[in-house]
Amino acid sequence: MEREVSFCGWKAVKDRSRSLSENQEPKSDRVYTMFHGAHLTNAVAIINNGFVPSTKGMLGPGVYVSRNIDKAKCYPLNTDKKDKIVFKLRVRVGKVKKIDCDNHPLQTSWHSNGYDSAWVPPNSKISTIKSGREEDCVWDPSRITVIDVACCVDDNKRRELRRLVRSKLKNEGCDLCHKDNADEDHDVQLCWECKKQICPFQGKHVCKSRKIKERI
Repeated sequence: MEREVSFCGWKAVKDRSRSLSENQEPKSDRVYTMFHGAHLTNAVAIINNGFVPSTKGMLGPGVYVSRNIDKAKCYPLNTDKKDKIVFKLRVRVGKVKKIDCDNHPLQTSWHSNGYDSAWVPPNSKISTIKSGREEDCVWDPSRITVIDVACCVDDNKRRELRRLVRSKLKNEGCDLCHKDNADEDHDVQLCWECKKQICPFQGKHVCKSRKIKERI
């Protein structure tokens, strides 16, 4: 007996197994979603040019981010919420050092000791973090990519900035999947059926159907 089968391509399903709750320790060389609160007047410059690292802070120099969006919403401090924006980020953490107490020997010197990021777990014994919320510091801002605007009181401004973010990702990322090329190697190949270029990080690819005779 023979029947015809239509071939129409493939669809990728996102693996969510690497998502982290706030209290899970980040693993080195992984990519995680985080958030950063900034002043609205700096939003366009951050999207276009990236972050400027702080020269000081509890964990020393670097870009301060958090997996807890409520933590990011608090910043900048002493700023009206209408003047704030919270960015959603993709962060390549590199080698991570946990800092979980006051006067930790590597609290501000973790980078000079070979680490790319520092992580403060929630409810740690650090007296300056009154909220007890998780916090991270990333030394190199090129490890951070803005992927969305998570919060902005002005809806029109949020839509405008989100368009800018999407345009930036499209221009700098892979032409097929539109993801940042820095995350992974994008092994672009030809589809085995329609011969169009495909990327393994595309959400889906659909090519012209063809009839295959299958014996059963």
